[in-house]
Amino acid sequence: MASATILRPTSVDLKELTAWGLESLNKAKFTFDTHTTVATVLTVVISLLIYEQVNYRAKKAHLPGDKWTIPVIGKFADSLHPSLEKYKKQWYSGPLSAVSVFNIFIVIGSSNEMARKILNSPNHAEPCLVAAAKKVLLPTNWVFLHGKEHADYRKALNVLFTKKALSHYLPIQERIYREFFAKWMSDPSPAHPYMMKMRDLNMETSLSVFVGDYVTPAQKQEINDKYWLITVALELVNFPLALPGTKIWNAIQARKLVMKYLTAASAESKIRMEDSTNEPSCLLDEWTRAMILSRAGTAEGDREQVKLLSREFSDHEIAMVILSFLFASQDAMSSAIVYAFQLTADHPDVLAKIREEQYRVRGGDLDRPLTLDLLDEMVYTRAAVKEVSRLMPSVIMVPYLTTKAFPITPEYTVPKNSMVIPAFWNSLHDETVYPEPDSFKPERWLPTAEGAEPLAESKPQNYIVFGSGPHKCIGQQYAYMHLAATLGTASVLMDWQHARTKDSDEIQVVAAIFPKDELHLRFTPLAPPS
Repeated sequence: MASATILRPTSVDLKELTAWGLESLNKAKFTFDTHTTVATVLTVVISLLIYEQVNYRAKKAHLPGDKWTIPVIGKFADSLHPSLEKYKKQWYSGPLSAVSVFNIFIVIGSSNEMARKILNSPNHAEPCLVAAAKKVLLPTNWVFLHGKEHADYRKALNVLFTKKALSHYLPIQERIYREFFAKWMSDPSPAHPYMMKMRDLNMETSLSVFVGDYVTPAQKQEINDKYWLITVALELVNFPLALPGTKIWNAIQARKLVMKYLTAASAESKIRMEDSTNEPSCLLDEWTRAMILSRAGTAEGDREQVKLLSREFSDHEIAMVILSFLFASQDAMSSAIVYAFQLTADHPDVLAKIREEQYRVRGGDLDRPLTLDLLDEMVYTRAAVKEVSRLMPSVIMVPYLTTKAFPITPEYTVPKNSMVIPAFWNSLHDETVYPEPDSFKPERWLPTAEGAEPLAESKPQNYIVFGSGPHKCIGQQYAYMHLAATLGTASVLMDWQHARTKDSDEIQVVAAIFPKDELHLRFTPLAPPS
């Protein structure tokens, strides 16, 4: 029997074996640590996602709305391409309903009672416009103030919308209308989109009324071009971070440019208005002169208003106010003008009545300057304007933020730091107040044949086109004047044909609402009445 050979490891073999063992242990430890880390991360992520759903369900309670929210983004995808039909579905689901976007919990009040309660509850909610608004319009802007500070600001600014002030703005407006209408009538092209051209008319009017010649034509054009970046950034929902290239970042750059021009305009106005022989030529001058007279003790009017105006508003403060006026007037007024032209083109009987009234109150003189007294006589024209605003409200909702738990009904409390949004559509299309609510009927605002008050006027609480409560639009009378003057002047100077498309009745929602096809029109001169 052969003897077995016994192999003994050398020192080299022992070193290699040890190294191999340590390497294997490290690999095993790394694999274990990796698996543990992945498992931990997954556990945390899953826990957060579950918490998100539980939190959403707890906040939503019994309100109509999706039972579950899409993780993290919620309804963000829908908000990228907002649809009026989807909004209507939400509004008609109940007086209150809930939704979540980017973990922002949102309660929508769509009945008149709920919408008005939100608008009239400053102790529980403050306007935030949209999530990006403070970044774009600046957090110190007066529109974000509340309580006494906001009330005092409004009292001071009311001096800009008195009858005397409005009468100074009217000639400026009429000059611009006629300039734009002449361009439109001279265009031989077939019908094409006029939405942006009407926006240009409105921006030129706003800038000329607000800051006059303190901003040059080139600067006005630059503001006009850049302000659209602010408009698209103030949609209800946008990507929340102001990263380069995003809508919010672009809007902030645009705001900086606009503020530079408005701040300089304020400084120039203060110098010009110190000379008492210079008459105010724009809203900015009206404000500056009122401040100068208040400080000198020679201002007329309400004592409290005089006291509020006597303080020195800085050029930056004044510029922020004008910036907010541009925001309030630009998109909402552009929308109203667009729909005024579309609806009157689609209802030639209404346009004929507006035209007849205009010939009558102007005494057949188409060059007769407009005055506030003439506008007061345009009863049917103003009814048509009011009906445009009711049927196609430029602003369909205004977001607020709850500052504390808001017991909006006995059964439901909106949590603190939630967005709560009054929606206006249902109030303005309530068939008990506005029979045939989807029809364009200016007559609904006129006294009956027997002289009785019209049904539409009997429920003023439903007409919340300009909001309600402490933040109700301060420029309501200016808006009515602007729309009636635009439509009235247009009706006697030109005719317009609407080339309808498949998207004419579809609505796109930007900051305001517009026809999806951007309103295809063609204008032609109108022969004067014989």
